Amino acid sequence: MHLGELALVSIYPGEGGFCVSFRKKLKMEDIGLLVALVFYVIVGIICFAVLAISDFRLIHISIIGILSLIAAYGLLKSRVWTLWIVVALFFIATTFSVYMLYSAFQKDLLLDVSVIAYLVLTWVFTAYTAAKREALES
Repeated sequence: MHLGELALVSIYPGEGGFCVSFRKKLKMEDIGLLVALVFYVIVGIICFAVLAISDFRLIHISIIGILSLIAAYGLLKSRVWTLWIVVALFFIATTFSVYMLYSAFQKDLLLDVSVIAYLVLTWVFTAYTAAKREALES
């Protein structure tokens, strides 16, 4: 399969698309939890990239990065304790985002939009993970 065909591949379970086979390899039945897993992995990587670029003394960013990667691992392995990590990240991310918006609002538009998107996506994935907590108990 070349790249042109890859764009036309469907993600519906009955048609055997690329995303479906990737999801089956990860053994995740719920596509929403897979998206949450990808979100937490990306947040963890971005946090460690920010640490590498700026200052390693930013302990709050390292805590968010570590907890995000732990949450992604818990979602991947369907661990029960994942919900507790996600809820802790909810409060930490909300506090961090509100502080960032308060201290740097209207100074950098890209930073404002990024922080708001991070805040909203954190709320969405926390609510979704809490709603699907039965899938984590199996």
